[in-house]
Amino acid sequence: MRHAHVDTAVPVSQIGLGTWQFGSGREWGYGPDYDDHEAAAIVRRALELGVTLFDTAEIYGRGASERILGSALRDAGADPDAIFLASKLFPLLPVAPVVEQRAIASARRLGVRRLDLYQVHQPNPAVSDATTMRGMHALIQLGVVGHAGVSNYSLRRWQQADAALAVAHRQAHDTASLAGPAPVVLANQVQYSLVHRGPEDELLPFARREKRLVIAYSPLAQGLLSARHTSGERVGGVRSANPLFLPENLDAARPLFATLREIADAHDATPAQVALAWVIRDPQVAAIPGASSVEQLESNVAAAELRLRDDEVAALTRAALDFRPVTGWRSAPKVLRSLAGR
Repeated sequence: MRHAHVDTAVPVSQIGLGTWQFGSGREWGYGPDYDDHEAAAIVRRALELGVTLFDTAEIYGRGASERILGSALRDAGADPDAIFLASKLFPLLPVAPVVEQRAIASARRLGVRRLDLYQVHQPNPAVSDATTMRGMHALIQLGVVGHAGVSNYSLRRWQQADAALAVAHRQAHDTASLAGPAPVVLANQVQYSLVHRGPEDELLPFARREKRLVIAYSPLAQGLLSARHTSGERVGGVRSANPLFLPENLDAARPLFATLREIADAHDATPAQVALAWVIRDPQVAAIPGASSVEQLESNVAAAELRLRDDEVAALTRAALDFRPVTGWRSAPKVLRSLAGR
């Protein structure tokens, strides 16, 4: 397993396990047995394959994801000191006391004493990161949290949170000389894939300079980059609200799908594995795809061993740049019609 280039006690696997679907299986169409049986089998196999990064959030299944993940890790005999466990704070009034209370609640649901990474799930437009990071710093000082993180932050907001955490560190000590090195906001979890390349503009250069971590969620664009979907099919579940799966966008994606398949064939791999390998080609990136089955988990993890040549990376990037889907307000009427026809 390849690991991200960040300074953490536990190496962070570049392929992790995202658990958005734990406790939300019906929305994904996984069936009633997923939470009770398949989720635990997926976690067990992930541990066997060397996955260390497990990501959840209090909002996933309204706490169910944390409980399911924590139970699965315990049942599998996971060593808490050998995994990198991440959760996220739902940013409703994220003032310092609330941040502290919510972190402790997440740790309890997970059945652990420490969250290796605690992330602010979304930037709050009305609450300053100064108070949020005071709470985060207190949690770090108490040992409840190992590293602070954010999610869906712009570079400017990430840097502001970083500065606020440093200020909280200085204020918590009598003098600057006694404060020691300030903790940093280690990670920013953002949408990143071949069809969502925004982090490459500013976030990834910053992560490389400062040895920080970009955690890529939806690295397969909800399965679009498996290159299995065609314009003639009707997608269900959460994908039905995603404009990327509109028939005209699936048609427009055919050249990208062809490039993924061509490179996959050259490596005896799958298009999804190629798409994941493209995302984690940068050592400052870890991807957290979900898994509907043990087999999908195994396929995702195998992508960590796939090394793409420079010309293959360039070909994928060109094909992705040429893919111009209809999204935003222009796609809204068609998505609504698609949802109405379900």
